[in-house]
Amino acid sequence: MKHLIVVRGGGDIATGTIHRLHNAGYHVLVLEDKYPSAIRREVAFSEAAYDGVKIVERVTCRLAPTVHEVGKILKSGEVAMLVDPEADAIQNFRHEAVVDAILAKKNIGTTKNMADLTIALGPGFCAGRDVDWVIETMRGHNLGRIIREGFAMKNTGVPGIISGYGAERVIHAPAAGRMENRRSISTMVHKNEVIAQIYGNDGQISDVKASLDGILRGIIRDGYEVTRGLKIADIDPRPVANHCFTISDKARCIAGSVLELIAGHERGMWK
Repeated sequence: MKHLIVVRGGGDIATGTIHRLHNAGYHVLVLEDKYPSAIRREVAFSEAAYDGVKIVERVTCRLAPTVHEVGKILKSGEVAMLVDPEADAIQNFRHEAVVDAILAKKNIGTTKNMADLTIALGPGFCAGRDVDWVIETMRGHNLGRIIREGFAMKNTGVPGIISGYGAERVIHAPAAGRMENRRSISTMVHKNEVIAQIYGNDGQISDVKASLDGILRGIIRDGYEVTRGLKIADIDPRPVANHCFTISDKARCIAGSVLELIAGHERGMWK
């Protein structure tokens, strides 16, 4: 299929890129894990892996049960998804580019020979060796910068500052077990309020408490089996519930750089 872009990963940052490429007229195939662990689920196409379909800002992503159904979905004007964490299906399609948007902070199998143009988001990749280009994902002056040679900034483990809050915005699992959510995305929560509980295999129940006052911008899917220390929730100190349902400024900035590379490559500008 002409103008097909393959994107590995469908989380909230990846969704910004997928959304922009789709609206720019490209066909997009998303390759996802069987059980994605997105936090900002309302703006993550990865949810289609569970529900069969996910709509983000008027763009629909639909899960294809087989490789043979992908073309039908794309021709209908929707984004297609395959459960294919190893990217084995790539060989079945004629595609222009592969974008690794998994944001695993390491390379889990993307190589330059996957397409004429390969792009990776964030740390863990060397531009010019692992892939053709790397895009900076760290908030700050260089966010969205296109890297021709070398690496993006190393992961600090500390999220960007919003309204004076950084590390406090992100909540990690205090124990391993099955999540049971007590609050929904977009609800107002208060510091030390129980927003979820984790039911461990040993019978212990651990409370997950809000780290600050704000809007619950994201929380991992109810029933997900989490490991201790896994990122499971995100609180936005700004009292704007609509932020939970719209693609972030960070995701849109990165998406613009991906689109710039792909469009420029088609015209022979990026060499």
